[in-house]
Amino acid sequence: MSSRNADMPSAGATGLTAGLVVLDGCGTGVTDIVRLADGAARPVPGTEAMKRVEESWDAARQIAATGRVYGRSTGVGANRNEDVPTEAAAEHGLRLLRSHAGAIGEELPARQVRAMLAVRANQLLAGGAGLRPTVVTALCEALETGAYPVVNEFGSVGTGDIAALAQVGLALVGEHPWRGPDASRTPSVPSVPPVPSVPSTPPVQSAPRSPERGAPLAGQGVPPQGQASSAQGPSALGLEERVTSFGEEVSSLGQGLPPAPQPLDNNDALALISSNALTLGQAALALDELRGLIEATQVVAALSLLAVDGSHEAYAAPVHAARPHKGSVEVARRMRELIGAADRPTPPLGRIQDPYGFRCVPQIHGPAHDAADALEGVLVVEINAAAENPLISPEDMAAYHHGGFYQAQLALALDHFRLAVTQVARLSTSRLSTLNEPAYTRLRPFLADHEPASSGVMILEYAAAAALGDLRAFSAPASLGHAVLSRGVEEQASFASLAARQTLRACGAYRLVVGCELVSAVRALRQRDLRPDPELPVGRAMELAESVLGLDQADRPLTDDVTAAAALLDRFTDIWRGIES
Repeated sequence: MSSRNADMPSAGATGLTAGLVVLDGCGTGVTDIVRLADGAARPVPGTEAMKRVEESWDAARQIAATGRVYGRSTGVGANRNEDVPTEAAAEHGLRLLRSHAGAIGEELPARQVRAMLAVRANQLLAGGAGLRPTVVTALCEALETGAYPVVNEFGSVGTGDIAALAQVGLALVGEHPWRGPDASRTPSVPSVPPVPSVPSTPPVQSAPRSPERGAPLAGQGVPPQGQASSAQGPSALGLEERVTSFGEEVSSLGQGLPPAPQPLDNNDALALISSNALTLGQAALALDELRGLIEATQVVAALSLLAVDGSHEAYAAPVHAARPHKGSVEVARRMRELIGAADRPTPPLGRIQDPYGFRCVPQIHGPAHDAADALEGVLVVEINAAAENPLISPEDMAAYHHGGFYQAQLALALDHFRLAVTQVARLSTSRLSTLNEPAYTRLRPFLADHEPASSGVMILEYAAAAALGDLRAFSAPASLGHAVLSRGVEEQASFASLAARQTLRACGAYRLVVGCELVSAVRALRQRDLRPDPELPVGRAMELAESVLGLDQADRPLTDDVTAAAALLDRFTDIWRGIES
């Protein structure tokens, strides 16, 4: 899907990139999820958040023992009115996981699965799920060691990623395979029988840790049926102690060992899978990548602007003060900074105004930045939401049944964002066409060399248009989808899951479109012997591009050039943000 779907880094790299992300169920952001997905940080559950999980777990068991609670003492979906006998309650949880772990399609890359695990751990720490606290520590252990369950692509329609999360649940039990950071299959550890639901049972603490490792040994630390472990787990530790507990041996990181099996029962199964964690994790990864690419595209546009002697007037401060959309104002300011333009530039000699590809950059890039901000706002709410159905409220000793899992806000925000991103890519193809025109560059058509009838970069217009075609297809609003499921009980679907997948898929095509423009802009600047001031951000971008792109301008295949240019865009993002090394 995304061009950055590489699997986990090596074990050594994982162990040595160790920052910390404190998961607290209220302040975790998109960047935190990306860092955990990339193995660039270790997760640590917050102290107060773990207390919320314990209180919710204790309350949930008492509530389920004294009344009807969806998914705990009843069936799910169209079976919601069918009671589960008390003697079958414990086994009901496992049956629910087994029956719902039916995701299909390709295996998802490690990065996406890890993003899902990070989101789910943080959501559980919001304290509304009512499942055993050791599930949180197990998810954090998996993120730390690099183990991740095998999860397949399809199974959600935007009302809960129940199929993917049921696979996670079975992996936690020991009935479903894990993979390690090298993508090798890690054998699942033997499963344990479910613990019968007993309201008076104290919260189960986390598994004891091996003195030689930062994670529990497989098969250890699982209490006998009906008996809680007396071992002290991370939920009982202060933050400082718990940080040490989670990372005593750097060399133990990245080994891919799965956490000890969890004795999940009827009080855990639905509580675990009632979430859109996969969709949210995928959306966070897509937003992080595409936001950076939009920023990099403006640096490429600045190079193209210089190559055609473009006017600075379109970025003048008075123009955008008169129409102060936040994103457009910022894009204009950044362009002036990139190219060293004055706030009130003088009119250019020659042509009165430029084509839209140059003149409308603020008006098209700006909305994309605004859409990214809006999407991030939705994601931050959802990543920290206790959206499980039912919501367990220890304060009220109540289980509230609701539809908070329905992801309309996310689906609409993702659809909006993809449409805005596609407009930015389309503008890149406009500039690419202008770069082929002698009237603007004072060079040969298609930036060809001196040989008669040379084609130069002609083919890049076709290639970029083809990649843009994919982007247009990916931009079709997923929220227009509709489904009536489970015998008509669930008669609506947001298809946020499809929206997230489409947004991830857009990343690779977008990179290639802008890569085509970058190859052409650098060629035009070279042919005109124009070198931007190296003290300016655009000058540093030119130096970086020239260090990667070959000098040969004879007719030849340009595939490798575009690939190299597309990969370079992440460095251009750093230039846009002013953090390049």
